[in-house]
Amino acid sequence: MNRITIFSLSLILLARFSVAATPDKPNVLLIFADDIGYEGLGAYGGLDFKTPHLNQMAKEGLRFQRMYTSSICTPSRVSLHTGTYTFRHKHTDILPVHRGTKQKVDFRKMPTFGQQIQKNGYMTAVTGKWQLATLEHWPNHIRDAGFDSWCIWQIWRNGKKTGRHWNPAFNRDGKVMEGLEKRFGPDVLADYVIEKMTEATKVKKPFFIVHNELLPHWPLVQTPQDRLLNREATMGNMIEYMDTLVGRILKSVNELGIKDNTYVFFMGDNGLQVSYRNSSLYENPRYGQPGENKHTRHTLKGNVDGAKADLNDAGSHVPFIVWGPKSIPAGGVNQELVDVVDLFETFCELTATKHRVETDGRSIVNQIHGKEGPTRRWVHQGLPQGESIFDGEWRYLIKSEKLIDARKLPKERELKGSELVESKDIIDRMKSLYNRIKSNGPAAPESVPRY
Repeated sequence: MNRITIFSLSLILLARFSVAATPDKPNVLLIFADDIGYEGLGAYGGLDFKTPHLNQMAKEGLRFQRMYTSSICTPSRVSLHTGTYTFRHKHTDILPVHRGTKQKVDFRKMPTFGQQIQKNGYMTAVTGKWQLATLEHWPNHIRDAGFDSWCIWQIWRNGKKTGRHWNPAFNRDGKVMEGLEKRFGPDVLADYVIEKMTEATKVKKPFFIVHNELLPHWPLVQTPQDRLLNREATMGNMIEYMDTLVGRILKSVNELGIKDNTYVFFMGDNGLQVSYRNSSLYENPRYGQPGENKHTRHTLKGNVDGAKADLNDAGSHVPFIVWGPKSIPAGGVNQELVDVVDLFETFCELTATKHRVETDGRSIVNQIHGKEGPTRRWVHQGLPQGESIFDGEWRYLIKSEKLIDARKLPKERELKGSELVESKDIIDRMKSLYNRIKSNGPAAPESVPRY
C-alpha cells in the first residue's frame, strides 16, 4: 500500500469519525439538577432564592412552564433515560446505592437515548449523581447505558461511603480521581463538562452530555462562596452557587463559539427537599416528618406547600429551560404539559437519531422552536406509595383514589364528602385515562394517544 493510498484512507476515516456538529446534528447538553422545584428559580416567579444566571438563560431562551417528573430521583432518572413511565420500568423507589446495594437498573434490557445517540456518531458523556447502580459492583454500568466517558460520584469505595462535595470521590472513566482533597465536587464536574465540550469541538465531533449537577441536594454544605464570605451553609446559598456554575457553563459555550449549534437544557430531577412542609394532604413519613411551617416556599402566584417525595405539584413540578440556537424564541414561555419521558424522543429527533425503541413520550422539538407540535393531555408520576395522573387541572392518585383540585396552582385542594361524590364524572374520566395509558403499552411518538 503506497503513501497516497494510506493518506486517502486516513482522510476517509477522519471524515467518518470526526464530523463536526451541524444544524442536522447539533450538540446537546442537559443540566439535570438534583432536587430543585420550579419555585426555586426567579424566572418562574420564585421569591426565596437568587438565580440570576438561570433567569438570564430563560430570558435568552425558552421556558417550559409545566414540566413534570416523578418526585424522587431513581424513578425520575429511569424515566428520563428510557422514555417510559414507572409502571413499565418498575423502578418506583430510590435504588439504595447509599447502602451499597448490588441492585442495578438494567440498561441492557431497557434501551436508553444514550445508546441510540452514541450509535449515531456522537461523543457521549455523563457526570455527577448516578443513582442507578453501585459502581463498585457494576463498573461497566455507565458504558452499558451508552456513555463513552464519565465523571461520576462513586458513593462506595473499598467498602466505605464517600463524599460528593468537599474532597469528592469521583470515578472518571473507571478510575477514582486523585488530588481532589481541597476541591469542591460541583466545581470539578463543571470543569469536566467544559473539558468535554472543548475536546469535542476541537476534533469536530458533535457531543451529547448529561450533566447530573449535585446541587442543591442535601446535606447543606458550605460552598466556595460561603467559605470566602465566612457565612453558614443554607439551601439558598447552595442554589445560588448552582446558578453560578450554570452561568459558567453557558459562558464557556459562548466562548467556544458553539452557541448557535448547541442546545442547552436546564431541568430539575424532582422537587425541592425541605426540612419543613405542610403534609396534611400527602403525608409521607418515609421521607421526613411534617413541620410546623405552613408555607414552605413563596412565589408571585402564592405559597408552594409540599416537597420532594410528595405526590403533588410541589414534588413533581420542575423547571425546564432550553437555550442556544437563534431558532429558539428568546424569552418565550410554553404552557403545554411536558413529561420527563418526552426527552428521549426529543433528544433523538434533535440529533437526527433514528431508533426502533417504543416509548411513552413524544418529541417537543417543534415546541422548542416556537412551533406547534404533538400535544400531551396528561403527565404521570410513580412512587412507592402510588401513582398520580395530572391533566393540567385535576390530579388523581391511583392507589388512594384521592381527587385533587389543581386548577389554582400552586394551591391544591383534596375533594372530600359531597364534593367528591359530585365529582364522580371526573374520577371516572381519570380512571379511564389511566387504564387506557397502561393497557396501550409504550407508543411511538406518532401514535401517542390523544385523550
